[in-house]
Amino acid sequence: MELVSPGIGPIFWMTISFGILLWILAKYAWKPIMKALNERETSIDEALNAAKTAKQEMEQLKFSNEELLKEAKEERDSLLKDARKIKENIIEEAKIKAKEEAEKIVELAKESIQFEKMAAITELKNQLGSLSIEIAEKILKEELSGTEKQKELIKRLIGEVNFN
Repeated sequence: MELVSPGIGPIFWMTISFGILLWILAKYAWKPIMKALNERETSIDEALNAAKTAKQEMEQLKFSNEELLKEAKEERDSLLKDARKIKENIIEEAKIKAKEEAEKIVELAKESIQFEKMAAITELKNQLGSLSIEIAEKILKEELSGTEKQKELIKRLIGEVNFN
């Protein structure tokens, strides 16, 4: 029961032992322990700050990436728009050239048809002229087959001609 109701002697020695223990701990243990705790607290704060900084950097990178993606999309859209314009211009130029070529071909065909038509008309006139001459020659041969008919024709033509 001495432990439950201690006497003055053990309390005295316990207090002295506790004081010595505190002095030894304060002299040799508290400074390294406190230093280690402070270092740990500082490293934890630094780690939290680094994590916060990394989080902010990640958000900035995310924002930056979103901006880059937005710019890339805008550039892609711009390139596609330019490509469409170029395509439309090329198609329009091709249509214009094709139309001009078709007009040239039609014009050449019209000129060719006109020349062939004129050649055919000239050929027809030549044939008509030669047929007319042949017909007139045959008619004259038949009309002037006798000498009497020839003399009558000469007299009539002389009578028709007026001498000035």
